[in-house]
Amino acid sequence: MIKKAKLIWLNHINFAPRNHNITKTVYFCIMRRLLTLSVGVLFLLVLVGAPASAAKPLPRQQLINRLAKIQQKGYMYGHQDDPFYGITWEWDDNRSDTYDLVGDYPGVMGFDLGGLEMGDDKNLDSVPFTRIRQEIIRQHERGGIVTISWHPRNPLLGTTAWIEKDIKAYNEAVSALKKIGREDLVPQIDNPKNTVKSLLPGGKMAGKYQLWLKRITDFLVTLKDKKGNQVPIIFRPWHENNGNWFWWGQANCSDADFHAFWNLTQDYVNAVEVSANAKNPSANTLKDYIVWSYSPNLQGNWTEEKWMVRYPGDDRVDIIGEDAYQWGSEADFKVQLDNDLQLITDIAKKHGKFIAMTECGYQNSPDATWWQRVFKPVIEKYPVCYFLPWRNYSKEHFGASKDAKTADDFKAWAKGKNLLFVKDILGIK
Repeated sequence: MIKKAKLIWLNHINFAPRNHNITKTVYFCIMRRLLTLSVGVLFLLVLVGAPASAAKPLPRQQLINRLAKIQQKGYMYGHQDDPFYGITWEWDDNRSDTYDLVGDYPGVMGFDLGGLEMGDDKNLDSVPFTRIRQEIIRQHERGGIVTISWHPRNPLLGTTAWIEKDIKAYNEAVSALKKIGREDLVPQIDNPKNTVKSLLPGGKMAGKYQLWLKRITDFLVTLKDKKGNQVPIIFRPWHENNGNWFWWGQANCSDADFHAFWNLTQDYVNAVEVSANAKNPSANTLKDYIVWSYSPNLQGNWTEEKWMVRYPGDDRVDIIGEDAYQWGSEADFKVQLDNDLQLITDIAKKHGKFIAMTECGYQNSPDATWWQRVFKPVIEKYPVCYFLPWRNYSKEHFGASKDAKTADDFKAWAKGKNLLFVKDILGIK
């Protein structure tokens, strides 16, 4: 830097005498004074130091910056479990329902870690974790974006993430004990609605949850590209928390316990160290590689006050998502989706966040024109960064596929400029 500074400084000086009548003595005297001055300037540069270049953003900030640029161009198509199976195939290598239909991969691919907390080799949808790791790295290296969800089992009861059957069984057991006059035994039965509380510090399952978090982060730190660089991801835990179907849902734990649970999860994950990274030497923990997404479920009648009750906070959320499927009538879905997107757009604007449709779709595509006639007119009104239909497999599908009734409709939409796939975002860094 000092040599460069010297050259720049000297280049601005014309050392040739403008007046040829100046004597050699005068000329050399001037030269000597100038050289003395330049030595002094260089000495100051040594003391003060050359101007430092701007610090390179951390990988999570690079991903956030990239999402902002992509959002200016359009909205990305995402798909859950895209490279593992489709409507008519499974476990083929280098295959994708999306690619088969439009000749490109989804801009965003979704993967789930449910089952990893148990030490299982496969996730809850029977996908080997070795294959999940491989496809996460492939998606990153081809220029796409990765989002990860987590459907863990119930740590208190040993059952699934879905809690309705557990609550029914608990209520039946309580009722049976009361009938025989043994209400005194009820406290010995684990109440499913105490699951989240049991994971907090001092709780019955706090130690188990620490182990679960270790298994999750042990996997995350292995997500490295061919050069050994850690892959940045979007992480989306405790989704659809306003519903009653998961053990972390609003009907099954208090809002205060949910906040404590979110913070416990995030603080543990963020603090985990990653191995040395030549590309980003200042990025030392998973916090430097994770963009956090908060995604309640479609509700349709939110108020901002009610929506904010479980919001983890601006310092803990980067993307505000919503999971929104059409389960009922088309008319109801469009009204509810429009209402919710308007609300979260307003909230995101106030809080400086992105918005995304973190899960969506219409089960088994019964309407051939659904994508462009129902879904597109609503989401294109809002600054949606991406939308991610759930997985396609033989018994159920939500995403685009040449084997779905909506194939022609989606393919026509994909020819437009706003719907983005991997090739459309390659040049956006």
